[in-house]
Amino acid sequence: MNDTASLVRSWRRQRGMSQTRLAELAGTGQAAISRIESGRDLPTLALLDRIASALDCQLTVTFTSSSAQSSTR
Repeated sequence: MNDTASLVRSWRRQRGMSQTRLAELAGTGQAAISRIESGRDLPTLALLDRIASALDCQLTVTFTSSSAQSSTR
């Protein structure tokens, strides 16, 4: 499971929301939410933004330089 999958599942569960309800609010299908949460599918930024909105969260995308990343490993 990847970070995105873990975060979507965690936020959804914290809000006591079913996959079906999250899918309805985000304008997608329950199967899509299941694939995202299991790490089998990587959603587009547009879908992630809708999911974040449905979860009352803010989507933040961060880029870091390769040199900064390698120095923290």
